[in-house]
Amino acid sequence: MHRISNSRVQRAESLPGVGRLINQPEYAVMVAEFGRAQVVEAIREQVASERSAGVLDDAERGRRVSARLRALAVPRIRRVINASGVILHTNLGRAPLSRSAVESLAVAGAYSNLELDLETGRRGERADLLYGPLNRLFDCQSALAVNNNAAAVLLTLTALCKGREVIVSRGQLVEIGGSFRMPDVMRLSGARMVEVGTTNRTRASDYEDAITPKTTALMRVHTSNYRVTGFTESASLVDMEAIARRHDVLLIDDLGSGAVEVMADEPTVSESLRLADVVTFSGDKLLGGPQAGLILARSAKGVEAVRKLSRHPLARAVRIDKLTLAALEASLRQRLAGHFDDIPVERMLRLQIEEIRRRGGMWSVKLEERGVKNTLMPGESAVGGGSLPGHALPTMLIALAGPASRIATALRRGDPPVIARIEKDACCLDPRTVLRGEDEQLIDAVEAAVKTVLK
Repeated sequence: MHRISNSRVQRAESLPGVGRLINQPEYAVMVAEFGRAQVVEAIREQVASERSAGVLDDAERGRRVSARLRALAVPRIRRVINASGVILHTNLGRAPLSRSAVESLAVAGAYSNLELDLETGRRGERADLLYGPLNRLFDCQSALAVNNNAAAVLLTLTALCKGREVIVSRGQLVEIGGSFRMPDVMRLSGARMVEVGTTNRTRASDYEDAITPKTTALMRVHTSNYRVTGFTESASLVDMEAIARRHDVLLIDDLGSGAVEVMADEPTVSESLRLADVVTFSGDKLLGGPQAGLILARSAKGVEAVRKLSRHPLARAVRIDKLTLAALEASLRQRLAGHFDDIPVERMLRLQIEEIRRRGGMWSVKLEERGVKNTLMPGESAVGGGSLPGHALPTMLIALAGPASRIATALRRGDPPVIARIEKDACCLDPRTVLRGEDEQLIDAVEAAVKTVLK
C-alpha cells in the first residue's frame, strides 16, 4: 500500500473548492467575459496543478486562471505576413482575397437574396447569382459552383459516369496532395477508370483504341502540380475532342488551376471550353478568389451534362455556401471590370522586377537603420498551389544576417507571424508576396525577431 505524505494531504486539504472560488468577485468578472463553463474548467485545471506544484495565494491563482482563459480565447486562425515568395501558398490559404471580396462577406453575413428572386418574390437559385459574371468572363452557357475542385470532379464523375467507363492517360493519374489521388476519386464515383498509354507517352490512338460500348467519357487531367519532360508525348485536346465527337462520348477537362489568361504553357479556361464539354477548375488558385470548384460548359452536350449535375443529390452535399458565393461573385466582377491591380494574386503575378527592387531596397535601408544587417540579392518567386510548376518569377530577396533557422522560427512565432524562407543559408524575405500596407508591420516584426535571436 502506498502511503500519502502528510505534506501532500495538508496541501490537498488547503486547496479551495471550485464552488467557492467561482463565486468570488474576481472570477465573476471572468465569467462575464468567458462564460461560466470555461471559467469552471480553468479553475479545475489550476487547482489540479497546485496539488502537485504547491498551493498559491488567491491573487496568484486568479492571475493564472485568467492567463489560461486568455490563452484559450486567442483565435486559432491568425493573419500572417507571407514573405515566402510563394503566391498561392497552400498552407497559408492559397489566394488572398481582394478588398471587394472581403467586403462582400459582410453583406452575405446578414440576410441576403441568396435564394430569393426580388422581382417576383419567388424562390430563386443561388447558382443564378454566378452565371452572369461567369458567362461574360468565359462565354460559357452553363455553370455550377461547388465547394472545391475535388468536389467538382467527384460530382461530375458520379453524376455522369457512374457504372460506365472513363478513359484517362496513365500520365495524368495525379495526386494533388493529402493523399488525394485521381484513381481514388474514380473509384468513389462508381465510374470505371480505363488507363491508356504510359507515364510519359500517350497518343490520341490510345484513347480511340480503348473505346467500347460502355465508354461514356474521355477525361484529361491537367498535371498542374508537376511536369514530365524529355521523351514525352500527349494527345492534344483538339485530338481528344475529335475522338469524342466521332464516338459520341463526353470530353471532360479537369484544369485544376484554372488560368484565366495565357501564362507560360498553362491551358486557359476559354481554350478548354472551346473543345471540352465539361470543364472544372479551382476558384482559389489562378482565378484569385475563394476556395471553390467551378464546373462550366459551352457545348449543347456540356450544358445538358451540367443540368444533370445540378439535379444530382451529391450537388446538394457539396454546394457552395453563401459567404464563398459572395466572395467569388465579387472576385469575378473585379476581373470583368479589369481591376487586376485590386486582385492580390494578379498583382503579384504581374509585378515587375524594378518595382520589387525598389520596395526591397526601402526595406533593406530601414532594417539597417534599426541595426538589422541584411543583403539585397536576386532570387525567384514561385506561383505555388499546384500551379505552373517550374515557372519561376524573378524577384529580389532581403537576406538577413544571422542564424537562418533561428531567425525564421522567431519570425514565425512573432506577432504578427512572418513566414520567410531559407535560401543559401540565409533567412530571406520576398517582397512579391507581402500585401500592400504590411511593410511597417513586417519591418517591426523582423527587427524584434532578429534582436531576440542575436541578443
